[in-house]
Amino acid sequence: MNETTSYTTDSRWPFRMALVLSCATFPLIWVGGLVTTYDAGMAVPDWPSTYGYNLFLYPWQTWVYGPFDLFIEHGHRLLGAVVGLLTIALLAVVWRFDRRPWMKVVAVAALAAVIGQGLLGGLRVRMDARQLAMLHGCFGPAFFALTAMIVLFTSSWWRSGVSDRPSANVRIESLALIVMVISYGQLVVGALLRHTPVDATFAFFRGAVFFHLILAAALCGHVVWLALIVRRQLPQANMLGRLASTMVILLTVQVILGSSTWIVKYGWPTWAVHWMWNADYTVRTNALWQSWTVTAHVANGSLILANAAVLLACICRQFGLTGIYRPTSAEPRGSQRHSGSDQIHRVPATEGHLALVRVKVAT
Repeated sequence: MNETTSYTTDSRWPFRMALVLSCATFPLIWVGGLVTTYDAGMAVPDWPSTYGYNLFLYPWQTWVYGPFDLFIEHGHRLLGAVVGLLTIALLAVVWRFDRRPWMKVVAVAALAAVIGQGLLGGLRVRMDARQLAMLHGCFGPAFFALTAMIVLFTSSWWRSGVSDRPSANVRIESLALIVMVISYGQLVVGALLRHTPVDATFAFFRGAVFFHLILAAALCGHVVWLALIVRRQLPQANMLGRLASTMVILLTVQVILGSSTWIVKYGWPTWAVHWMWNADYTVRTNALWQSWTVTAHVANGSLILANAAVLLACICRQFGLTGIYRPTSAEPRGSQRHSGSDQIHRVPATEGHLALVRVKVAT
């Protein structure tokens, strides 16, 4: 009789909960972007209550029919609470159904991250500090990227293992890491531009914009390079190909949104102001078109970061770089040791961790 012990399960509940959490986090980022765009961060001056009410007991008539800045700020808080509860539920189902120890650590890290993000948002209100608002805006996309990676970790693609290890002429994982780092750097510089100190000089603003453009050019070059490598050298890696193509599409949209953001906020460049078709153009502060364009630029940046993080994780998985167990020279891969009638086998992991299989041998 054989008895097999593994750290995985066929339950789909961790994946379902991770997917729901990730899908709920993106609207939270979008509404948070609207809060910054409309400068509504202090529309509710107290925290964790809302004008003295419990967060969930605030009169909905006052919220829905009140000022728009109150609507989006309180809505942002409600969405944040929902995401927090979903993160707790994710931790519960991972702890119950997923036996991988490292996956439980990731779930605990997600809960710690959402708690920290909530505290940052609350301190931003209590202290009325723009610096904390900027940190809050930088940490949100990172949490969203983490939720996207958890969706990947709990997916059937990740759990099924990789039967074929491809090869490339360059260290593709290093290139993917650079793409992710630049993507996050762009978000940080963008947050700095959106939370520019009131006493900042024009030279400071111009320098930040220039650095933002340099990072954008670097990101475009690295994404195109990465996509070409995946398409030409790894045609059999379907998952990598889809993610690389998605990255190119998101980046194209981001360039269009970034150019549109500059136009709706600051007007056309000086070399284009004399064109007849835009001669009557006027910048309207907080107009609907301006607000949604700027917010879409911010939200799409979070999608790029999440896609870059998932692509990096997939590359590491595809190339076998996620294993915890690494055989030493004295113990080659596939070695086994015997103890009485029991045989303990070390087998190559298909889940990115050490799988232990105990076989009871009948005597």
